[in-house]
Formats: sequence, C-alpha cells, structure tokens
Amino acid sequence: MAGHKPFKLLTDKFSPELKARVEEATKRLRAEMTLAELRQARRLTQEAMGETLHVGQSSIAKLEKRTDMYVGNLRRFVRAMGGDLEIVARFPEGEVKISNFADLAETASKVA
Repeated sequence: MAGHKPFKLLTDKFSPELKARVEEATKRLRAEMTLAELRQARRLTQEAMGETLHVGQSSIAKLEKRTDMYVGNLRRFVRAMGGDLEIVARFPEGEVKISNFADLAETASKVA
C-alpha cells in the first residue's frame, strides 16, 4: 500500500509535549469504558463471555447495553474478564469503599 506508514513512525516525530498530551488523553480514555469497550479491550468476544458465564451471546449483548443491573451480575461479568469489582463512593473529602456488596462466598468464608 503506497503512502501508508506505521503509526509508530508518525508518533516518533511528536514533540515531548505532544507525546505527554497524547499519553494523558489515552489514560483518560482507558479509565472510563462501557462494558462492551472493556470486553473488546480485553480481546474477548461476546461468544467467549457467554461460554464463561453459561449464557448465550445474545444475553451478553443485552447485558452490555443495560444502563441498570444487579451488582452481582456486574461482578460476574467483570470476573469473567479476569477482574474484580469494587464499589467506591467519592466525596469532596475523600473516597469510601462500600463493603455491603461483598461476594456472599467471601463473606461466608470469613464467618467460618
């Protein structure tokens, strides 16, 4: 393909200031994603997520479009991608991790 250059060659010419701005913008974009974007960034398909969660691909598609869901469902989705879910409340004076939503299995093991 004539005229095409690898992106790396283009960014090598950026000034240090521009490289820093690009890096900061990249961090902001990665800090906030939809579930579908997060799944794609983890290189997982809806089919693979469905197999892990024992549901069909269409269920994954519906889940990713939801604006409201149970915390347990969101936790299972995040765990299927290899992550852990924490609920944090942010106030002007600081952050507080909400512990009410601890996994029941984790709670039961602490009691035993």
